[in-house]
Formats: sequence, structure tokens, C-alpha cells
Amino acid sequence: MKVTINDVAKLAGVSMKTVSRVINKEPSVRKKTYDIVMDAVNTLNYQPNLAARNLAGTSSFTVGLVYDNPNAYYVIDMQNGVLSRCKEEGYELVIHPCNYLDSNMEDDFKTMIKRSRLAGLVLTPPLSEQSSIIDMLDEMGIHYVRVLSGRPTDEEQDTCIFVNDYEAAYEITSHLLSLGHTHIGFLCGDKEHKSTTERLEGYQAALKDHNIALNDELIYEGQYSFESGVEGAKALLGTDNPLQITALLGGNDEMAAGALFASRLMGIEIPEQLSITGFEDSPFSRQTWPKLTTAHQANDVISQHAARLLFRKTRGARNQDKEIITTFTPSLVVRESSGPKT
Repeated sequence: MKVTINDVAKLAGVSMKTVSRVINKEPSVRKKTYDIVMDAVNTLNYQPNLAARNLAGTSSFTVGLVYDNPNAYYVIDMQNGVLSRCKEEGYELVIHPCNYLDSNMEDDFKTMIKRSRLAGLVLTPPLSEQSSIIDMLDEMGIHYVRVLSGRPTDEEQDTCIFVNDYEAAYEITSHLLSLGHTHIGFLCGDKEHKSTTERLEGYQAALKDHNIALNDELIYEGQYSFESGVEGAKALLGTDNPLQITALLGGNDEMAAGALFASRLMGIEIPEQLSITGFEDSPFSRQTWPKLTTAHQANDVISQHAARLLFRKTRGARNQDKEIITTFTPSLVVRESSGPKT
């Protein structure tokens, strides 16, 4: 027979209302009572009906993850990170893809929020970077946490998780410079993403700090895709490499993998004649040959902390003791695709 909340109450020696308060993680429950009830829940393997909880009370036990990103690996990692925290907190997760360029996107977004009765949202780029969306959520009174590329400001600390793409791009570029490369091409991702700007500025800052003149001809404006990396490498390297490029920095690993593929088609040896680096440390970086030097971006961990910050807003006191990291800097991972200039 299915275990009920009444069974849990009898085993714990408390009322069904107390069990409900514990399951809903209300902050006013004493720790001793909380532990007794959770022992009973675990002993009986009780699984609360989240749909019924949503219907029975004024509180919602569903949160949303909203994205518009062509990178499937990014989406899966973000989803898994939020899901892991939802399981811990007893919440369901609604995953909602959006088309940033759709003129009806904001209306559809609003409809989804109302229909799903969400307690809160985790927003990913580029949606998290749009002031019109943030204004809409503020008007609706919805809790949200934004994952953003950039460096934190004091007023954003309580609502944002930052990824310091600038510093990571600076470090990758400095790595290439330390290998003797001075003509370094840059493959830009989608202009709608702030990460594109941050990574480009980190690249440019490293060149300036090493007294290397900036050259816009070394920059290719593309998209975060394998195909764009192929086209970017062809455009920058061209016939006989007139720009004398000896290294390429891909806006992400997909672009870098595309650039490596194109370089091979052009008969360019990696890394003997051309060093190539990526960004994010997605499976693309480990599926190429040689494997890509990149910046490790732990998207699952980033989204876990975004969810923790969201639950701190929806739960209150019970979550105050959980450590939340609000700024992440992707770390350099050196592999075989980068080598000394010859």
C-alpha cells in the first residue's frame, strides 16, 4: 500500500500538520522535530505528492529554468544542477526554452509563469540580461535569480550568480602569449550574449598588457556553433594566412572544434603550425584530436548555487546557513591543442 502522510505522523508521534510543515520546510519548525519527522519519512520512503501540495495551499512547490541557448551541453548541465537542489528542497522543475528573437516571447513567458504557478525562476543568458524581462518579473512579484556573465556589483549580489568570463579569457590569451604567439585570432560568439563581450574584452586586455597592438582584422563575429567556427577559421586564415595568425581563441568549445576541423582541411598542423583554444570545457573539448586547451566552466555547480540562492529567497531562514558562491571564474585547462610558436 502507498505510504501516506498519516503513516508518517503516526511513526513520528506528531500531527499531520507538523509533518506537512516539515515537508514544506517551514523555517519555524524546531530542529529536533524536523529530524524526527525526516527519520520517519526516510524509514517509510514517503514520497509527497507535489501536485497536491501545490493545489492544497497558497505556496507553490514548482520553480522554472528558462533558457535560450543553442548549446545542448550547457542546457543539460544547468538543468542537472537546478534539479539536484530541487530534489533536496522538495520542488518540481519546469524547463522552459525561449526564442529570444520571437516578438511574442515575453507574453508567452508571462503565460507560462501564471499557468505553472511558479514559486521562482532561474534565468540564463541572454534572457537574464534583458531589463524588460526583469521589469516584467518585478511587476509580477516573482522571485528570480539571474546567471550573468560579468563582474558583480553590490546591488546585484542578492539576485545574481556571476561568471567572470573576462578574467578567464584574459588567462587563456595570456597562456597563448606565454607560448610566443603574438598574432592571435578571436572567434566571437553570438552578439546577444554578454559573455561574447566579456570574453572579447578579456582577450583585448591581455594583448594590451603585453604591449600587443589590437587589430580588428583578427576578430571574427560569429555564433556559438561548430559551423561558425569552421567559417571563422576559413575567414581568418584564408589563403596562405595573410594575417600571420599562429593561434585562435574560440568563443566556446564548439567554435574551437569547428576551427580545428577547418584547419585540418586546410592542411594546417595543430599545434605545430596553429594553436587553438576553446572556452567552457564542454565535451566538445575532449572529443577533438588533439584535445582542446580551454577554460573549465562548471555549469552544473553554477546552477546549483543559483538554485540555492533562489530557495533562500523562497524559503527564508532555513536556507541562511547554506554557503552560496555568487561569482565563478572559469579556470584554464591546458591540453594538446596549444603549443609554442615555431
